[in-house]
Amino acid sequence: MMTVPIDVVALLFPLAISQNYWRGTLVNAGLTMAIFAAGGLYQARRHVSILDELPSIVGRLLASAAVVAIIAAERHASVEYVGGFMRGVAISAGLVIVGRALSRALTILVRKRRWVEHNAIIIGSGPVALELARLLRRYPQYGLRFVGCVDVTAQQDPAVLPLLGSLNDLEKLVRVLKVEVLVIADPDCPEAQLMDSLLLPGSSRCDLWEVPRLWGSRSQGGYPDHIGAIPIVKVGDISLSGPRWAIKRASDVVFSGLALLLLSPVLLLCAIATFIDGGRGIFFYQERIGRFGKPFNVVKFRSMRPVDETESQTNWSIANDRRVGPIGRFMRRTSLDELPQLWNILRGDMSVVGPRPERPYFVEKFSAEYPNYAMRHRVPVGLTGLAQVSGLRGDTPISDRARFDNYYIENWSLWLDVKVVLRTVAEVFRGGGR
Repeated sequence: MMTVPIDVVALLFPLAISQNYWRGTLVNAGLTMAIFAAGGLYQARRHVSILDELPSIVGRLLASAAVVAIIAAERHASVEYVGGFMRGVAISAGLVIVGRALSRALTILVRKRRWVEHNAIIIGSGPVALELARLLRRYPQYGLRFVGCVDVTAQQDPAVLPLLGSLNDLEKLVRVLKVEVLVIADPDCPEAQLMDSLLLPGSSRCDLWEVPRLWGSRSQGGYPDHIGAIPIVKVGDISLSGPRWAIKRASDVVFSGLALLLLSPVLLLCAIATFIDGGRGIFFYQERIGRFGKPFNVVKFRSMRPVDETESQTNWSIANDRRVGPIGRFMRRTSLDELPQLWNILRGDMSVVGPRPERPYFVEKFSAEYPNYAMRHRVPVGLTGLAQVSGLRGDTPISDRARFDNYYIENWSLWLDVKVVLRTVAEVFRGGGR
């Protein structure tokens, strides 16, 4: 939490001395922070030490300084100008190191005083889990408050290790004990069973760490982390949270705001066409299930009138329903009936890209039939999705849709969203809707 603002202040400090090099200072700050982020220097760590970070920090500061020095030399023939600018870069680099050292010292202090700590559950009950629990109890500088263990069964001796319950109880325990961190340490279960528990909406909100099972395993893309002498690695985010969620939400707001503005003539024409086709009531509201199972009302252009609310909630498809008029059929085929959902996106009910929202009746039905289906609710539902642009629309296997949705969540990037949107536009122009 402290590292990013401290780095920003240190890198922009030369502006307090002179504004002559403000463009170069901003470029240097942006480039340095990008290189730091790519090198994992903004990732959470359990063992905090400036001496561990120093080689990586110095190397990346030198790389950034070399790039900005070359750019400055190309743009300015004056040696005096370039020299003055590089002195500011050197000052900011020194301040970055000092700031990091102070922030690390402060982090260790607040952890040892237990002013900042996160409730943690260890998944496993073997010797590694036992040693890890002992270390967390004895050394608060790791920032974790050990609350107990879970494993496949809860029949072990509680005098040896406090077992809170079985793996099936994990999601409930996370909610009741306000757990923020899960640590996997030699659980007595297959990986598939473990992942089923970790990917449930409640569990997936926790930070996930793992004790590597193979000797010689270590962190990738950075320096190794550990608790005591036990190596530990942070598992990639299996839900959209933190900075990734902030980036996605910001892109949703920008996209939906611009789309509502630019497509307002199209929305008006669709509204008029819907009125001509079926009279008053151009919008259709229906309850759908969103992120973490929260219900909301999705809004669409009406393409037909259901007999009653029961039909609306339980009729799977109206693709071949004779009550759908020619205008409604065209709007459904081109997905124009979905455009009012841009308002849902702007409100925060939905995202531009994500699993498509489903009705409560079918969510309950599919969750009972397909174990991985409920995991798709770790993120906001979307106007379009990877499953839909991959041909899984209408009467296609629900299990396949769930696999695509969960793949999207676990491999999310801003570029993946862009690709899905581009493929959606291509589908719209092909008329590949329902």
